[in-house]
Amino acid sequence: MESSGPVAETSTRLAIRTLGRLQVFHHGCSVELPQSRKLRALLVYLAVAAHPVGRSRLCELLGDVANDPRGELRWYLSKLRTVLDRPGRRRVVGEDDMVSLDLSDTEVDAVQIESVVRAGLDAADLDVLRRSAARFVGDFAEGLDLNRSPQLDHWLTTQRARFRSCHAAILDQLIGRLPMNDPEARRLAEAWVALAPFDPRAHHVLMAASGPFEAECHLASAERLFEAEGLDLAPLRQAARALRSAPAVAAAPESRASPPLSAVPDQRPFRISLAVMPFHEPGIAPNHSGLGGSLTRDIITRLAKLRSLFVIAQGSVFALAERGIGPEEAGQRLDVGYVASGAVQRRRGRIVVDVELVEARTARIVWSDVYETVEAEAFDILDKIGDMIVAAIVSEVETAEKNRAVLKPPDTLNAWEAHHRGLWHMHRFTREDNRQAQHFFHKSIKADPTFSRAYSGLSFTHWQNAFQSWEDSRIEADLAYDAASRALMADDHDPSAHWAMGRALWLRRDESQAIDELQQAVDISPNFAMGHYALAFVQSQSGDPVAAIGYADLSRQLSPFDPLLFAILGAKAMAFVRLGRYEEAADWALKAVARPNAHILIQQIAAFCLVLAGRIEEGRVVGAAIRRTRPGYKVDEFLHAFKFSADAEAIFRRAARELGLD
Repeated sequence: MESSGPVAETSTRLAIRTLGRLQVFHHGCSVELPQSRKLRALLVYLAVAAHPVGRSRLCELLGDVANDPRGELRWYLSKLRTVLDRPGRRRVVGEDDMVSLDLSDTEVDAVQIESVVRAGLDAADLDVLRRSAARFVGDFAEGLDLNRSPQLDHWLTTQRARFRSCHAAILDQLIGRLPMNDPEARRLAEAWVALAPFDPRAHHVLMAASGPFEAECHLASAERLFEAEGLDLAPLRQAARALRSAPAVAAAPESRASPPLSAVPDQRPFRISLAVMPFHEPGIAPNHSGLGGSLTRDIITRLAKLRSLFVIAQGSVFALAERGIGPEEAGQRLDVGYVASGAVQRRRGRIVVDVELVEARTARIVWSDVYETVEAEAFDILDKIGDMIVAAIVSEVETAEKNRAVLKPPDTLNAWEAHHRGLWHMHRFTREDNRQAQHFFHKSIKADPTFSRAYSGLSFTHWQNAFQSWEDSRIEADLAYDAASRALMADDHDPSAHWAMGRALWLRRDESQAIDELQQAVDISPNFAMGHYALAFVQSQSGDPVAAIGYADLSRQLSPFDPLLFAILGAKAMAFVRLGRYEEAADWALKAVARPNAHILIQQIAAFCLVLAGRIEEGRVVGAAIRRTRPGYKVDEFLHAFKFSADAEAIFRRAARELGLD
């Protein structure tokens, strides 16, 4: 089975090449693979799988099988063992009903590419980028289309598009490290354009790496290409104008990297944009009203209501899908920051929804998840799944954008980036970070006075100053109200504006109006997790404690990793106190105080709840930590921050006496 020809690049015991023609090497020697396309596709699927795969799933993927699908799968696995296993080394592993490959000491090119992209291309050194680019000798699993196995073919198509995007992102990053007059930069730029002919930035870079005459010729041909596809020519022409007016950059041989792309501006909009591609459903066209199409339309509508992103309209994404354009290419054509895509499948009476969020520029998978429900309950449960998907997308995009903004020089931030830099500081919940957050929100407002979310963030910082007694509470309450009013004037359909106003009204002790505003926030967007949390916060102190628990649970379900999770859990604990269920209150309060950004008021809730539950010693430990942070602390400070009903206030005073904090 083995040839004697060595492969210089392969030094590990086993190597699997999935980019281009599928190849397997043992100790540098190429292994002859069986001719079966299904077997080869099965090898590729298992080689890149992050976890063991169920036999039923593998049988579904293989598609058109005989009367005994498991028997056929066993045959394929036995053939894989002849390719991969060696005496004393068993690589095809079957445990219970799961199958996996033991590739712990194996070099799999696709896995290595994913590892580099996941770690961040910005962090990769030049040699790693060059080696990664050199691995792309063809499409992923080239030539393995099966035609009679639709699920496997769909998976292969998706993977190919994703790895083409990875290749483009690596080329983009690699070119950015080279002087523009370096022949390697031009060669890589030409490869990028060939790979992604409808990516405006690829054309920008190639023109920047070319001489003036070559750039003009390329512009003319690129314009014809874009016109034929009905694409906007403005980004190409804008880049060409910038290049014509830019001063020549002298070569810098001693430098490994120069800023060659400064003349080619990044065309990202000031507010990030998102495309949700139609969820694939086997046997149903994208424009038909199957579960996948319905779920996609619901997600787009709900995301648009949140007003935090520019969301591409349904007509555009469905039109691209009907033309067979996948998520990665659609992201390039639409010039968006992020692309969400997924699949809806029926498996033995169950509905399974796979969803993935990818950063379009780098092809990095930002988030992915799988949701499952009984088919009979599909229409009820899919609504909840849609809510969770929307909340997760918004949370993940916000986290990615905050992290990106933190790495940029402060004087280069636009309104969107300054807002997210402010959020990064705001969610650290310290006095100094709160000041920094205010600075960046003001910067965002100055750049765009119509950006309602920046006013909402500013209102939150003033709310924190009042709530934590960092500044004069009355003055800060008025400032929080003023900023919330400006948010509503900028966009009264933004749920965050009503959220900010509801919290500001609560500071002014107008609980009834506060609840009305917060209810309006969640009426506008039922997926707005912070609106549900704020309702839980207000109701837990002087309103309906049972309703507060429901709001807290819904907020946590929508945003399970939210920066304010400690506050959500704290509100639930306070509601249980008012219901007299002290043990449950203590459990939830301990979960709240365990969060890394929990502030001193959360510690106070935990200390009091533990005492009320009869866990005196645990309460004293937390109380001692509070005194170390704030010597001379008394319960009046706690009660001043919150607005409890008279009976709830009496309960907390009783707990404070037990700790000597009265």
